[in-house]
Amino acid sequence: MSVKKWKICRCDESAASQIQDEMNLPRSVAMLLAARGLKNVLQEPSSSPFSDPFLLPDMQKAADRINRALDGFEKIAVYGDYDADGVTATSMLYSYLESCGGNVIYYIPEREGEGYGLNLGAVDALHAQGVNLIVTVDNGISSVDEITHANQLGIDTVVTDHHHPGDVLPPAVAVVDPFRADSHAPFDRFAGVGVAFKLIQAMEGPDCDVGTLLENYGDLVAIGTIGDVVPLTGENRALVSAGLQYLPKTDRPGLRTLLEQTGLENGEISAGQVAFVLVPRINAAGRMESPSQAVRLLISESPEEAGFLAGKVCDDNEYRRSIESEILKKAEESFRKNPSLLYDRVIVVDGQDWHHGVIGIVASRIVDRFGKPCVVISRTGDEARGSGRSVEGFSLFDAIYACRDLLTRFGGHPMAAGLSLPADRIDEFRTRINAFAAKTGQPMPVPVLTVDCLLNPRELSLDITRAMRLLEPFGTGNPEPVFGLKKMTIADITPVGGGKHLRVSVCGEGCTVRCMKFRTTLEEFGYRTGDQVDLAVTLQQREYRGRDLLSIVIQDLKFSGMNSEGTIRARELYDRFHRGESLSTREAEWMLPKRAEFAGVYRVLRSEGGYSGAPELLLPRVPGPSPGMGKLLTALDVFEERGLIHLEKSADTYRVKMIPPKGKINLMDSKIMRSLESFQKAGEKIDVASENV
Repeated sequence: MSVKKWKICRCDESAASQIQDEMNLPRSVAMLLAARGLKNVLQEPSSSPFSDPFLLPDMQKAADRINRALDGFEKIAVYGDYDADGVTATSMLYSYLESCGGNVIYYIPEREGEGYGLNLGAVDALHAQGVNLIVTVDNGISSVDEITHANQLGIDTVVTDHHHPGDVLPPAVAVVDPFRADSHAPFDRFAGVGVAFKLIQAMEGPDCDVGTLLENYGDLVAIGTIGDVVPLTGENRALVSAGLQYLPKTDRPGLRTLLEQTGLENGEISAGQVAFVLVPRINAAGRMESPSQAVRLLISESPEEAGFLAGKVCDDNEYRRSIESEILKKAEESFRKNPSLLYDRVIVVDGQDWHHGVIGIVASRIVDRFGKPCVVISRTGDEARGSGRSVEGFSLFDAIYACRDLLTRFGGHPMAAGLSLPADRIDEFRTRINAFAAKTGQPMPVPVLTVDCLLNPRELSLDITRAMRLLEPFGTGNPEPVFGLKKMTIADITPVGGGKHLRVSVCGEGCTVRCMKFRTTLEEFGYRTGDQVDLAVTLQQREYRGRDLLSIVIQDLKFSGMNSEGTIRARELYDRFHRGESLSTREAEWMLPKRAEFAGVYRVLRSEGGYSGAPELLLPRVPGPSPGMGKLLTALDVFEERGLIHLEKSADTYRVKMIPPKGKINLMDSKIMRSLESFQKAGEKIDVASENV
């Protein structure tokens, strides 16, 4: 598992007390609001939270051109994208134009073969169908050549997009993008579907009834906005809040059937349920088959067709999950065969014919597991395509841009990027992107877990979850609150769900708390009854047999008193050493175990007959003073080198099998030890020389 740095939020106690008294809230929620800043999360609703759409650049031109096309019954093509944002934006604008009596079709490029955005072949195909006007949603801002080509064919284009424009705007009739430098809109963090909603708002004119538009399209706007992981602040917050109210009572047959097939047809629907249940299914259509079937699902008027398509996207999602699991296993096998891949600052792993629609998700899983940026590359013949994800604070796009001479195509942003390159240049790309990361001169940023508020376990109650509704909807920019429980003793660990999940009971302050740890097996968990731990948990209200129950979900946990920053630092030193980089005297000393420390590590391994789990969970079990993570990792490697253990590093789990010793073994004669000692001695000489100077 990736060791995270816990950041405990501080709050103004007097402000929290004032909030608690004025709003009659539980202490924990009052502290949470004070820590986040009350004004940022609980703004008094104004007469209208929605700004004038004509403050966006070119909005008047866009509305005029589309209205002229409607009046003249020109053929309009809504050109979208294959993710949930693009699919919902396409479905919404198509439905609106059709309701206006428009002669409208839609086009979504295939992920395989066409890729993201406008392409020349698609423009030619739309021209052959007699299209007079293309309206893009969630794309188009960088399509200079494609829109130039459309102009030459006599096709006008209106661009609506939410990505940052380049130095040159495309030669469209109108380019509506909140990130244009000449935009006067007070809010600019819309998803593509949000910009498309502003377009509809503009087309409705000065008498636009935003409430009616939300009643008609709020469900789609909410799904697309949540799916694109834009901040749920400002107008996005208002759009999603309204959309979540209308979503459970949607009259779209396809969406209604999808809610039924996923068990969300009754009661309220949260932003989290949209993000983890609905969005993956809509995305799966574009990843595994054709994104057009997701649009058909959302615009279908036939219950029979809707039922078939809803089942289809659910099947696609299951297939996506199986392919994802298969590729992740193959990546882990690569790590077993070549552990040096995991020592890199940026993990680059490749395989033959890995599904392009899934490799980005696999990259996210690897980032979550190891806390490092990752690029997953699929080789097909002489060509290769990759998708990468990063950690906050390291721009993956800048790193890939530095390697652009190796690439045939690339794009993205700091946290995610895609690329194509010749298959025979993958190794060079791995070397170059890591050289870029090394040149920054800074350690790779580590994952941070923000704990909003520490709780006494006696405070846990449904009152907290009910009061937390004041902060909803949760998402980017307004994350679901995380609460800390410190110095809790594990009383029981029970596998559930066929062993895929765990029920963990912990005790503290005279009470027992039952928690859930999802997607974790008993072997992966690594903790035992009797361990004293700190937990970071989220709280949810769930209904069971007609009763509301408090569900406590473990997001992270660590041994109480664990020095997380020291552990992270030791891991960095360990990786540097295995990359062949030099260490200072002090750094080498942090990595060099003494005889007593070797003995302590070996004693715990021998007493337990080996070990299986994350190495940071083995460290507290070593008797005597803790050797520290750096020395523990070194000791395990030395034991393997000297034939005392068989060590398998599988993903983030170490598996140790004991080997009966044959005679006396001198651990200090290890190559690893000699190498570390050479750094120590070289550093000492440098230090002495510096003093003499």
